[in-house]
Amino acid sequence: MRNLLPVVVAVLGPVLAAALGGAAVVHGEADDSPGLQLIGVALVVGAILLGVRMLRRAR
Repeated sequence: MRNLLPVVVAVLGPVLAAALGGAAVVHGEADDSPGLQLIGVALVVGAILLGVRMLRRAR
């Protein structure tokens, strides 16, 4: 229970990054900006890879 902070950071970090990437994709689509959409997709993919990496290292 005392090492709860790293677990919370490991879970919330990728979730927040994926949410930010999703918002970037939506706003990039509304503004017709392919660059912002690409940045959003890169954030989502990076967040997924980071989450998987953290889960694999935790085991």
